[in-house]
Amino acid sequence: MEKIKVAQIGVCHEHASGKINSLRRLADVYEIVGVVDDNPTSKTPKFAGNCLKPYEGLKWMTEEEALNYPGLQAVVVEVPNNELVPTAMRCMERGLAMHMDKPAGEDLALYKKLLDGCKAKNLPFQMGFMFRGNPAFQFCISAIREKLIGDVFEIEADMNHCYGGEKYQNYIGSFAGGIMYNLGCHLIDFVVAAMGRPENVTPFLRSAPGYPAEIRNNCMAVLEYPHAFVTLRSCSKEIACTGGRRMKIAGTKGTMIFSPLERFDGKPVEVELSLSQDSCGYPAGKHTLRFKPQADRYEAQLAELAKMIRGEMKNPYTYEHDYLVHEVTLAAAGYTEWR
Repeated sequence: MEKIKVAQIGVCHEHASGKINSLRRLADVYEIVGVVDDNPTSKTPKFAGNCLKPYEGLKWMTEEEALNYPGLQAVVVEVPNNELVPTAMRCMERGLAMHMDKPAGEDLALYKKLLDGCKAKNLPFQMGFMFRGNPAFQFCISAIREKLIGDVFEIEADMNHCYGGEKYQNYIGSFAGGIMYNLGCHLIDFVVAAMGRPENVTPFLRSAPGYPAEIRNNCMAVLEYPHAFVTLRSCSKEIACTGGRRMKIAGTKGTMIFSPLERFDGKPVEVELSLSQDSCGYPAGKHTLRFKPQADRYEAQLAELAKMIRGEMKNPYTYEHDYLVHEVTLAAAGYTEWR
């Protein structure tokens, strides 16, 4: 089967090097025609892009050269946060399938224009949320929808870390939505997939001790549903950062708990399932569910993009879902009021 020609536009996003590594793992699926170094042209806040070692052996291009490459079918957009949507708009106008990293900018109307354009052209569009290829998360989404643990009334989730030193804290301070905007959006994608549109979204944006108010590196958001509360916390100053990513999902028939949320050491992610009664083929009692280890965060997702391009599958995440995720994200990060 002929390989799909793909270019990566940008090296300055925090996940850029991870994406190129995933594309290299999929060498039987993708032909990487080149990479655009956006360091000279980027004018908005960025945290990554100084280390170019992951791109060794690949051809460097300008964006114009990449978009005009003969036979180009797809792009992976990895420019800084606030340049993602404008760059993706140019790719959409060229009729290219794309994987775009998160978050989708501070302008919801512009993001909607991008999604509407992709939908009108029937272009495969994929957001780079890190848990979409995580089998434990996909199990939990299905479990909630199928009422394995009954009707969910509570979800608590933490998405924390502590890396990058003071440079990272200052970087987070460049966004009014702080760490909830930059990191908490991964959890919001999961919650919306599992629970749908919330009735209300309330943000709590704070700074960790010792930081000025404009560095919102200690945040929480509460999403309200008719019979459930979802509490999402995101902080960039939690020392035990591996254990700082955890989730509890409680329902009328049982509970699911897992931490860490992901791992890449060859060991499976484990979800502790407790049931008060038999449900969906599981007997009452406690179960430890083990999920196949991941090679990396994005390989499975980018493999799905290839299948979408070839017409072998539909996107499991609709344009409407992606819009709703960002609508909730901007409210959870204090940019907009929920209504």
